[in-house]
Amino acid sequence: MIYEGAFGKANVATGASMTLDTVFWLLSMTKAFTATACMQLIEQGRLHLDDDAAKYLPELASPQILEGFADDGTPRLRRAKGAIKVRHLLTHTSGYTYSIWSEALTRYEKVTGMPDIATCKNAAFTAPLEFEPGERWEYGISMDWVGKLVEAVSDQSLEIYFRENIFAPLGMKDSGFLIGTEQKRRVATFHSRRADGALDPAAFEMPQRPEFFMGGGGAFSTPRDYMAFLQALLNGGVLRGARILRSETVAVMMQNQIGELNVKEMRSAQPPYSRSFDQFPGQSHKWGLSFDINMQRGPNGRSAGSISWAGLLNCYFWLDPVKQVTGTFFTQILPFFDDRVVALYGEFERGLYAGLD
Repeated sequence: MIYEGAFGKANVATGASMTLDTVFWLLSMTKAFTATACMQLIEQGRLHLDDDAAKYLPELASPQILEGFADDGTPRLRRAKGAIKVRHLLTHTSGYTYSIWSEALTRYEKVTGMPDIATCKNAAFTAPLEFEPGERWEYGISMDWVGKLVEAVSDQSLEIYFRENIFAPLGMKDSGFLIGTEQKRRVATFHSRRADGALDPAAFEMPQRPEFFMGGGGAFSTPRDYMAFLQALLNGGVLRGARILRSETVAVMMQNQIGELNVKEMRSAQPPYSRSFDQFPGQSHKWGLSFDINMQRGPNGRSAGSISWAGLLNCYFWLDPVKQVTGTFFTQILPFFDDRVVALYGEFERGLYAGLD
């Protein structure tokens, strides 16, 4: 461990200070756990990247594509021509999107009353695709489907599967979907950024009686726990003698898995939740299983071929397999891709690489 630090208040009402064991809601930083679980099952030969996902989840057998809306507002749907593969789900090329970054899906939710995926209600899985599987990259609920896939193949809930196959082996005692009483006392206060730059505290908690465990964004963790997970990936799938993945599997996860397609800017459709997001504007970047990959040197020091991603409440991580360094940065603020947070994250990364050099 090169550096660790904690600043500010975890709870502004009680005055509790932020610590390295403060509990944070991970949102999309959950996806790395779900991808790891899926790759464990692939290692065991229980499923394959190029299988039809409907082989394990029959509800994916006849996906519908949203083509637009009739004059009266009714959605116009047609059946997809191609099948959704496990690979499509792991790489966000399935056709599924998120309403936060999709005007069309935001409108679909309003017209139909379909709940957002963050409600952890199964009705959210009735969402249509927005394009043919494999046609392009677009961020969405694909990893929530992968969570369902892991449960179907393993015959365990994600809560139990993650605990037994990832968290317990790595000593991650403060990670999961269902938060305990002691952990709840350590949860960081969530804030929203006002137009004048000030922060307003607000209640936030992922549903604790969910209809499904949200593999795309439902878990909590601490900076120290998450760092143990990242260190395991950095070390080729092993930490302190506990192996969660083979080294060759980790290497595949960090390679371009979308071919000639490119990761594109996620344009905000719901500004209170997220600004438009592109980690590497002006650069080509790719997607692995399931990470963003910068193909050129990053603006703050990370090597070409590094992987990274983030969570909606402005948590971030990156892993540099060339320099053999990984880092993570936790806050609990909306909207996502907050200017001040991103600037500080960049300073943190630059400072780390300057120290290494």
